[in-house]
Amino acid sequence: MSRDFTPYLRDGLAAAPEQFARSTCFEAGHLTSVNAGWRSVRPVIDAAQCTLCLSCYLYCPDGTIVKVRDDEGTLASLAVDYDFCKGCGVCAKVCPVPCIAMVDEQEGGAA
Repeated sequence: MSRDFTPYLRDGLAAAPEQFARSTCFEAGHLTSVNAGWRSVRPVIDAAQCTLCLSCYLYCPDGTIVKVRDDEGTLASLAVDYDFCKGCGVCAKVCPVPCIAMVDEQEGGAA
């Protein structure tokens, strides 16, 4: 079996490898290709209704909800990285408002 990448340990770790064998000791970023080609629905956030509670951000299993900050660095809104979103709907399910709609991929809708 051939691997396209070789994981490597982070620099500057104080612990020996046997001490962190079950931890996240490798650099992030191995998911480098678009992963949403099979998605049938996608989340669309209504920014006018969003209270920025960050529930969707915290519960998204793929980390595709991103924080958008203004020029002063204040949290202004949330966005979805559609290149990696699988359309699972967890974000819409946990939204307390709810301001996230799952839109059919074929219908288009606002992105």
